[in-house]
Amino acid sequence: MISKDMLELLFRPASIQRWNDHIRPHTGFSELDKQAHKMVFAYVLARTEEDSGDRAIGWQHIIEGGLFEFLQRSILTDLRPDIFHHLMEHKSRELNLWVLEQLQTSAETVGGGFWQKLNDYLLVPEYSAREKRILKAAHYLATSWEFGIIEHMNQGIYGLEETRRNITGEVEEFYDLPGVQKYVLGQNNRNFMDLVGQLRFQQRWAQTPRVPQTSVLGHMLIVAVLTYLFSVEIGACTRRIYNNYFAGLFHDLPEVLTRDIVSPVKRSVEGLDAIIKDIEKVQFEEKILPLLSREWHEEILYFLEDEFENKVVVDGCLQLCPAKGLDAEYNQDRFNPLDGEMVKACDQLAAYIEASLSIDYGIRAPDLLRGKEQIYARNAGQIVAGLDFKKLYDYFYFG
Repeated sequence: MISKDMLELLFRPASIQRWNDHIRPHTGFSELDKQAHKMVFAYVLARTEEDSGDRAIGWQHIIEGGLFEFLQRSILTDLRPDIFHHLMEHKSRELNLWVLEQLQTSAETVGGGFWQKLNDYLLVPEYSAREKRILKAAHYLATSWEFGIIEHMNQGIYGLEETRRNITGEVEEFYDLPGVQKYVLGQNNRNFMDLVGQLRFQQRWAQTPRVPQTSVLGHMLIVAVLTYLFSVEIGACTRRIYNNYFAGLFHDLPEVLTRDIVSPVKRSVEGLDAIIKDIEKVQFEEKILPLLSREWHEEILYFLEDEFENKVVVDGCLQLCPAKGLDAEYNQDRFNPLDGEMVKACDQLAAYIEASLSIDYGIRAPDLLRGKEQIYARNAGQIVAGLDFKKLYDYFYFG
C-alpha cells in the first residue's frame, strides 16, 4: 500500500514558488502548476510525434518519466533553473543518488517495479531516451509559456534579456520534433495550451483560505498521478494505465470554460449538476475540441464523457461495466479499459488531502473542517478496483 509519505510528497511542489526572484502573478506559478502544464504539453507533443508515423511512443515511459522528474524536483525544492541544470550537467549522478536516497522509503511502497524504474530513469542515460527528450521539450515549452507572462511585468530588470535568449535557445533545440514545430508555427495548439494554462489561476476551495493553495490544473495532475499509482498497484494492463492517467489529467479540463463550481453549490439545487454538465459538454465541443487535431477527438471524449464510469470498447462499441468485470474480463489492451470509478476515488482523495494538509498547517476554516468530515464520511469506506481506500483516508484522519 502506498505510504503517507508518498502522498504528502505529491503535494510538496504546491509550496514551491517559481520565478520567485521576479515580479509574477500571486497564483499559478507553483512547481505543481508547472509540472501539470508540462504533462499536458507532453501529451500534445507525444501524440503529434505518434501521428507523424515515425514509431510508437512508449506512453508508460512518458507517464513514469514525468512522475520521476516531478519527484526529483520535489526533493530538490526551489533551485534556480540555471543552478539546477548546471548541477545536473556536472554532478548528475551524485545528485540523483542523493535524491534516490531521500525517495527510497516512499518509492518502495509503490508496485509495478516503480523503485527499479526510478533508479534506471535517473541513473541510466539511455533508459527511455526518446521519451526523456519529449519530456524535456515539454518542460521548456511550459517554461517559455510562463516567461511570456512575466516578461511584460519585468521590463527593464537586469538579466531579463539573457533569460529570454536562454529560453529561446532551449526551445530551438527541439525544433526537429513535429509537436514543437506545430506549436511554434501554428495557432491552435498554442491556443489550447493557453486555455489549459488558465487552469493554473483557478484556485481550488476558492471560498476559503488554505495552505498550500492548489490550482485546478495542479489538482488534475495529482489525480492523474494517483490513478497511475493505483493502476500499477492492481496490475492494470498498459492501455488501462494510459487511459486512467490521462483521464485523471484531463478530468477537470471543461472547468476552464465554466470555472470551478464548488460541490455544495452543485448539490444545492436538484438537477443543477446535470445542467452544468450539459453546458460544459456543449462549450467543450464548440471551443476546445476545434483546437485539437481531429484524430484526437474520440480519445479526449472517451476520457471526459461519463468520466467517472468504468468503460471498455468491445467489437468497436463502448460499454460501461462494473469494476469486477473490468478486472476479470477486460484487463487487456485490446478492450481499451478505463477505470472511471478510480478517477473519481482519486479526485475525492486528493480533495480530502488538500483539506487535511491545510488544517494540519493551522488553517481551520469551517468550510475545510466540514468538507474534510463530509468527504471522509462519503468515501473512506469504499473499495475501488479491489483497493481499500480507508487506510489512505486514515493516514490523514488520525494524523
